[in-house]
Amino acid sequence: VQLQASGGGLVQPGGSLRLSCVASGFNFDQYAVGWFRQAPGKDREGISCMSNREGVTYYRDSVKGRFTISRDNTKNTVYLQMNSLKPEDTAVYYCAAELVLPRKWYDPYEYDYWGQGTQVTVFS
Repeated sequence: VQLQASGGGLVQPGGSLRLSCVASGFNFDQYAVGWFRQAPGKDREGISCMSNREGVTYYRDSVKGRFTISRDNTKNTVYLQMNSLKPEDTAVYYCAAELVLPRKWYDPYEYDYWGQGTQVTVFS
């Protein structure tokens, strides 16, 4: 089982990035997928989650209207489009997968599979 996240980088406030996470080694289309982030000295927090086939989505309040999660099951890939980035969005971003959509989608302990993380830095 592997999740490979990419797409992070340096961006100015107001800019955009698209993160990608490619999965392998399991039936990706049967799994709910989520994005999390962790800033230095802070706990890992849930950003967004998407269910397997129905495509139901969830977002953290602070990113609603700015971030969009999507998935392409033919490519075993989940994306996070991030627009209007702010300095407080700076963190390492992780993708995660879980067979059953967690009731607490934002809780990292609910997920079994994790990617390695990609750094997003928003600076002036």
